Amino acid sequence: MDGDQSGLSRRSFAQRLGQVAAASTLATLNAPAVHGAEGNAIQFALVGCGGRGTGAIVDAMATKNGPLKLVAMADIFEDKLTRSFKSLANRIGDGMAVKDDNKFLGFDGYQKAMDVLKPGDVVILATPPAFRWVHFDYAIKKGLNVFMEKPVTVDGPTSRKMFELGQQSVRKNLKVGVGLMCRHCDARNELLRRIKDGQIGEIVSMRAYRMHGPGGSAFTKKQVKNGITPQVVGDATQPMTEVMYQLRRFHGFLWASGGMYSDFYIHNIDETCMMKEAWPVKAQAVGGRHYRGDYVDQNFDTYSVEYTFPDGTKLHLDGRTMTGAWAEFASYAHGTKGLAVISSKEHTPARSRIYSGHNPDPANLAWAYPENERNPYRVEWLDLIDAIRNDRPYNEVRRGVEASLVTSMGRMAAHTGRVITYDEILNGTHEFAPGVDTLTMDGPAPVVADADGRYPVPMPGLVTDREYGIPPSLPTSAAAQLP
Repeated sequence: MDGDQSGLSRRSFAQRLGQVAAASTLATLNAPAVHGAEGNAIQFALVGCGGRGTGAIVDAMATKNGPLKLVAMADIFEDKLTRSFKSLANRIGDGMAVKDDNKFLGFDGYQKAMDVLKPGDVVILATPPAFRWVHFDYAIKKGLNVFMEKPVTVDGPTSRKMFELGQQSVRKNLKVGVGLMCRHCDARNELLRRIKDGQIGEIVSMRAYRMHGPGGSAFTKKQVKNGITPQVVGDATQPMTEVMYQLRRFHGFLWASGGMYSDFYIHNIDETCMMKEAWPVKAQAVGGRHYRGDYVDQNFDTYSVEYTFPDGTKLHLDGRTMTGAWAEFASYAHGTKGLAVISSKEHTPARSRIYSGHNPDPANLAWAYPENERNPYRVEWLDLIDAIRNDRPYNEVRRGVEASLVTSMGRMAAHTGRVITYDEILNGTHEFAPGVDTLTMDGPAPVVADADGRYPVPMPGLVTDREYGIPPSLPTSAAAQLP
């Protein structure tokens, strides 16, 4: 697998993937069935035992489509694995079948957990996305069906790797779901049908907002120096090396997660692109850090991005993580005849609706999806398990990579101060964590703090060829004085 495919354009890469997909369709006809027959138990392994991984298992077990068993778990943090196991033991009943010997700790735990499974079983990949291509590669070799959390990539080089791995998984007839659950939302899909039917006219502009206080581990304070030192992170107090500290606070580090931009905003970007039925071709943006005090993470806390689609239509995305400021979590599409509310309160329920004109006044309401929406976090599992049981084509990798890549495009535009095109982010050479497949607990971390414990932050206009690093015109000593 070549991760350095230079000179690719959005069109040529799509054409290449289309050619491979056509060949894969033929190959799939002769591929061995990799699915659970009705009445046979599908076994699960959970790799990454945080809240998302734990929640994914609960959602999977709720499908009630034949017997399902969780048989292996893996994480690099013992407290997370222990807490997840205890929670799941109380929540999934007979679905819990993890023996003590099948609880694995360490950076090779993902291999051991997948080794417990047989071809056609399911592995859930819910670690920080830096490891997604590494774990997916092993799952393909083992013949496992996969559910992977979003985002699936954080930079161009790993996106190219994941595109190639996605095609391998198609050729092997593997079923792969990606945690962009908005695509499985009944309300959003009904809204899309109505938009395609012309009920808001031609889409001319879209808006998306995710503005709230600090979340996850996006705001990170200094690591205590002098080697392995006690760190208090959440409810865990334990000695941590620099690598483990950064992974515990993964939202704070671009290499691990793409930062809060990629992890938080991808759903708003994906659901608006869903309504447009297209991906943007370029982005320009502004963003900044404000009164951050002793926080040393790599995130901006305000982002304002203008995405441009092939036909010139714009998507304006505003993100902010500030306490006490106006909060909004919603996405909108403006058409020549009216306004579509794609989502209006977090991810679910979407409360999708259409207004005549562009004023969302109740008097102008033309349509609203009924209350009691099905939970899309559950629906995506209904769809995946059904595809496994009935051996029907199901592979969301390409779309997941595209959504992740477009998200990274906007993030890079804000972090560099330049207009970034889809082709540029796709062909980018800055791989945030090139040695992630050999990362160890005690080894060097992909990003290093300076003598004051601060990590390199984006500097738009100064560092423009990558998202963070030393400005080329400044010596290291001078760069260290920059905020």
